[in-house]
Amino acid sequence: MASPSKNIPDYLRGKYQLIYTVTFAALFSIVFLLLSLPFSHNSWMALGNSRFFAFTVLFATGSLVLVALSRLLMYKTRKILSMTYVGYSAWCIAEVVVICLAYSFVTVPLTGIGWDQFPKTLGNALLYGTISLIIPDILAGMYFALQDKNQTIRLMNYGNVVLDENVLPSKLEKITLFDNSGNLKLCVSASNLYYMESDDNYIIVRYTDSRGDLKRYMIRCKMKTVEDSFKGSSLVRCHRKYIVNMDKVKVLRKEKEGYELDLDNDTIPPIPVTKTYEENVLSVFNSETLSRQSL
Repeated sequence: MASPSKNIPDYLRGKYQLIYTVTFAALFSIVFLLLSLPFSHNSWMALGNSRFFAFTVLFATGSLVLVALSRLLMYKTRKILSMTYVGYSAWCIAEVVVICLAYSFVTVPLTGIGWDQFPKTLGNALLYGTISLIIPDILAGMYFALQDKNQTIRLMNYGNVVLDENVLPSKLEKITLFDNSGNLKLCVSASNLYYMESDDNYIIVRYTDSRGDLKRYMIRCKMKTVEDSFKGSSLVRCHRKYIVNMDKVKVLRKEKEGYELDLDNDTIPPIPVTKTYEENVLSVFNSETLSRQSL
């Protein structure tokens, strides 16, 4: 079970995941409210021939817009602000509270029940709001977690050589990349691969072709899956956004902000190393340096 203080996975704040979550929550809420309205008290919402129909449409639209803007803000700040499971839960709960407060402030004067009924109205609203908005969030999160777990990027020896022992990734001549659906997208020589960069739900692979020109290829898959798939190879995570081929590192340089890696291609800008991955990068760099010196 994930720690509440641990940062949430990137896929929960991805663009497409947030769009799907908002859409699913909207559909779930409509179905739930249609089923529950006959049993709710002090409710003015109705979808039939009622004088409250216009209020119902306006309130439902406003609530959906509020949730959509909230998730848009969550997406836009994903690279600036980290978010823990507690923070994510609080954000989702705050959406429900704001919508339920708005509903309660509208209900009291609209139905004429009196402000003394405001706490009871708010309590009922929070119950319905939690069921219609929080449950879809949980279900969507479980679905995307399962989808993320099933994503695979396979690493293989392109020569299909059958051996009695496992081949370490660092000894493979070819690196074969598959997308989330298991479709082969790119097969590149390890000696031609420079680095991979995260771009939301995609990775950008930078490599050189047979003429030595630097190329860019985008694949829909997760950076975490790439990192796990290449453990033990020369491909090392050095930053939240970067996985670099350590065989291509020409210079490891200490700067004020931290370490930087210069690759053996002058057209590639220095790649930063963050504190989180610093120890692993230094370990791999030192071991490869010793290995070269012993040859």
